[in-house]
Amino acid sequence: MGKIAFVFPGQGAQAVGMGKDVYDALPDSRAVFEKGDEVLGFPLSKLVFEGPDSELKQTVNTQPALVTTSVAYLEALNKHGLKPDYVAGHSLGEYSALVASGVLSYEDAVSLVRLRGRFMEEAVPGGQGAMAAVLGAEREALAELCNNISAEGNPVELANVNCPGQIVVSGSLEGVNAVVQRVKEAGGKRAIPLEVSGPFHSSLMKEAAERLAAELKDVTFNAPSVPVIANVTASPVTDPEEIRGLLVRQVFSPVLWQDSVEWLIAAGVDTFVEIGSGSVLAGLIRKIDKNVKVININSLESIQTVNGLA
Repeated sequence: MGKIAFVFPGQGAQAVGMGKDVYDALPDSRAVFEKGDEVLGFPLSKLVFEGPDSELKQTVNTQPALVTTSVAYLEALNKHGLKPDYVAGHSLGEYSALVASGVLSYEDAVSLVRLRGRFMEEAVPGGQGAMAAVLGAEREALAELCNNISAEGNPVELANVNCPGQIVVSGSLEGVNAVVQRVKEAGGKRAIPLEVSGPFHSSLMKEAAERLAAELKDVTFNAPSVPVIANVTASPVTDPEEIRGLLVRQVFSPVLWQDSVEWLIAAGVDTFVEIGSGSVLAGLIRKIDKNVKVININSLESIQTVNGLA
């Protein structure tokens, strides 16, 4: 039998009401939400279950909400005895992966992502940074276009390499707008501006990374029970100090999601289990390789689908 990877979604996967079914049905999952409320000192669970959506979408709320929901579903899944060979997460989802592999406690992870969200929001004044999803462009050609636009004084960079034909760029508002207008120069079909509160995973986030580094210094990082595939390198990491350093770099470096999934498949993974709200990663993974099996754990019913895999 092939290997299994647990993967965890990042920002953009949130939805009002996520996790409510496992919260209502399973004490261990409920305990995760209750612990989140306690650690953060405000009713995060009420915001997750009831909204409003506009408030849940704020980065400072989205990040702890998604980690909490993923960990609540992970708790539900743990009852079934399914163990991963590897874990990975998309951007913010890397924190959920670190909880799954025992590197971080849930309490530390949820506190850190609340701060990470705040630092990322505050790093660039509103309206000065942006992100856009570019469809149909080759990575090298798009990187060259970004370099050319940056050289004109409007920084813009590759931020998320998601799957063939889908790359997110990030940077100054002028730089991102220039990519949107000139996308055909990179062979792209079109570029769609994203509704985000900052130019994430670009060098404009270095101040946020420095602030996060100061917070990470005091947090305990354990050796992982299974290797974590890091966003920054798209390769496995098992050294706790290296993981700490990579989380700092991750804030201003591209998320190499396509490369991470390709690494996992080459390592023998044939089943991906996406744990948490939505099914964004499942869609990306199928575009990378349609032959692998992808299971979504995003509802109480879906947890039954793993029976027989353990």
